Amino acid sequence: MPDATRYVPPDGDLDDLREAARGCHGCDLYRHATQTVFGEGPADAQVVLVGEQPGDQEDREGHPFVGPAGRLLDRALAEAGIDRDAVYVTNAVKHFKFVERGKRRIHAQPGRTEIVACAPWFEAEMRIVRPRLVVCLGSIAAKAILGQSFRVTAQRGKLISTEEYEVIATVHPSAVLRAPDRTEAYSAFVEDLRAARSMFPTGLPGTGG
Repeated sequence: MPDATRYVPPDGDLDDLREAARGCHGCDLYRHATQTVFGEGPADAQVVLVGEQPGDQEDREGHPFVGPAGRLLDRALAEAGIDRDAVYVTNAVKHFKFVERGKRRIHAQPGRTEIVACAPWFEAEMRIVRPRLVVCLGSIAAKAILGQSFRVTAQRGKLISTEEYEVIATVHPSAVLRAPDRTEAYSAFVEDLRAARSMFPTGLPGTGG
């Protein structure tokens, strides 16, 4: 199965990765997306937040989590005592997948082929950042890291150990925005982030920690 491996620099820093990712043709999503939306944050971040893929606004601006879901995430992080400037924020898939409806571009869930194709970028990010904790925002991110059998509904908020880092999975902030009871969903989301924050009782090291 084709993937992004041939586009990923064997060494270098996050800036090198980000620049190389601009030319990634590891799957077909680049054909319609405006640009690659790479991860952002300090290279020594102890916490990585990983979502599914960029949305419409992220695709246009070139930065992760800057749309409505990103604004909700910022508010929830602040309430949970996590400084966004101290964490590294990225997505499992770096290009926006969508369907056009008139003038609107509607989010379409990336398929397994696209997730696997983009995995070398996330793996390269993690080799450089080397976080203590990865927070998966939504099932796509969780399955990309923990395998297809993982279920956020069953294992949400539980600490899971891997060889490289600890993992906690929660819902994607866009799911909070779509929830019938947004207040309840938001409160539960903040509690999951507080559980992540509890791993660092003396504060998050790094920028703003």
